Amino acid sequence: MSSNKKIRVLETIRQGRIGGGESHVLDLVGTMDRTAFEPVVLSFTDGPMIHALEKIGVQADVIHSEKPFDFKVWKQVKTYMKENRIDLVHVHGTRANSNVLWAARRLKLPVIYTIHGWSFHEGLHPVSRRLRIAAEKFITRRADVNICVSESNRHTGEKAFGKFDATVIHNGVNLEKFNPDAAYPDVRARYGFSAEDIVIAYVVRITLQKDPISMIQAFAQAQQQVPALKLLMVGEGDLKQEAMETAARLGLTGKVIFDNFRQDVPAVLNAADIYCLPSLWEGFPIGVLEAMAMGKAVIASDVDGTREAVQHESNGLLVPARDAGALASALVRLANDNALRARLQQQAKDTIRKTYNVGNMTRKIEEVYRRLSVR
Repeated sequence: MSSNKKIRVLETIRQGRIGGGESHVLDLVGTMDRTAFEPVVLSFTDGPMIHALEKIGVQADVIHSEKPFDFKVWKQVKTYMKENRIDLVHVHGTRANSNVLWAARRLKLPVIYTIHGWSFHEGLHPVSRRLRIAAEKFITRRADVNICVSESNRHTGEKAFGKFDATVIHNGVNLEKFNPDAAYPDVRARYGFSAEDIVIAYVVRITLQKDPISMIQAFAQAQQQVPALKLLMVGEGDLKQEAMETAARLGLTGKVIFDNFRQDVPAVLNAADIYCLPSLWEGFPIGVLEAMAMGKAVIASDVDGTREAVQHESNGLLVPARDAGALASALVRLANDNALRARLQQQAKDTIRKTYNVGNMTRKIEEVYRRLSVR
């Protein structure tokens, strides 16, 4: 490849709605060295991410599929790669990989696979889990480079597959976008929160992984002890209706506010005092990193990738997963201890600036691109 030719990198993701992996792609292409690389993004569903990419001048296209290993789109993907003169393929997540790998291999293109969280997670039926492990083993062994977003993710892969080669590149946060010193609209007023309210933000996909029911149960317990507590749940997912019904059943109408996904996440986080993520498992949670960058005191479950970002009592609090009582106690503690909350907020900001900023992440990924492009 000519040294003065830009490397055209295809970034592929399963959906156009903005979640952790999608935010990663947005930040990656937004901070990529455009003198050396030309990113193109392929998503398998439409959504806000596509429009966000178009606004920053990145080509973004959709080939619709909502299934993994959807062989009906494979030839279309291959044609797309040829027409767009792709040099490298970077896939994000299992579904994207399963629908891109065949085409990339037919065209002899290098493939980088970033695992944002394994598909063989907790709560699966044993047969389904074994099938997913087999699928992940198949696609990881056919990638030229596997990237894990946490040491925990790499360890899980090694344990599941026996042999697993991967490099760890932690997620990073765009500090220009998530800037606690910037001016933001008054989101608190929009939701009806008063200056005296202590607002807990839960800004994620409302799915089994993020355990929204334990979040509401814990809040109900904590709110009885600290009436100033309010909970803002922003997101969508298959457990949202159940979460709303749980809040109503527990008498939390007006104390738990629900909203759909928003594009102004920094403004939402700016309105909060505490950020909470009671996940059952995590790769390396971008939502937690973004909240820390915004100077929020974080409470998160003590699971795999999360504990690499959050050090208990240092830059946040960790609680056992699926333990509403422990989560409630942590919420009460932070609500009642202003000095602790302020200390955790400052340590959280310092952690992101020093270790988990998006510039560091992007430069490491670019090195992988350069290494593969000269083969």
